Amino acid sequence: MDLTESIAPKSDQLDAVDLLSGPRTFTIQSVSRGNAEQPFNFHLAEFPRVWRPGKSMRRVIVAAWGPSADAYTGKRITLYCDPSVQFGGELVGGTRISHMSGLDKPLKVPLLIKRGKSSTFTVQPLTEAPAAPKRDFLAEAEQAGGDTGLLRALWKAAQAAGEPQAHLDAIFAMASPANDTAA
Repeated sequence: MDLTESIAPKSDQLDAVDLLSGPRTFTIQSVSRGNAEQPFNFHLAEFPRVWRPGKSMRRVIVAAWGPSADAYTGKRITLYCDPSVQFGGELVGGTRISHMSGLDKPLKVPLLIKRGKSSTFTVQPLTEAPAAPKRDFLAEAEQAGGDTGLLRALWKAAQAAGEPQAHLDAIFAMASPANDTAA
């Protein structure tokens, strides 16, 4: 049994503590405007809350992918909790990038650690392929146009894929003779 969800903070964004169980790779769905303190919201396909990268990580992103957020859609990024991140002189931990898609070699970016002190931050290329898109069995069933054989095959495939029972019931209902509109 995975306890990760039970330790998630009550927050509207991805926080470093969400990554305590280890690094996670995400696909960027879109980027929207935030507020003055956190100017950008990165919407992640695999996470229900936005990620709001700090200035240092935004600098890394711009160095890797350029300044246009429109180009980030579909890109992949691996995030981890770095316990050595300081804020206001205290160790508070923070979210850092370890890997990014679209890189053909490690990316080295000079970053300010604190006033007057900089260090080189390195990001590795992300070589993992994105997960196959999840099939929308209900949409496929609706497009089947009452073809009972196709609907039965879709029902079996949906069952094998672990679709929720409500989806299986809906597909079954589409294939039932009672829904046959032929007169």
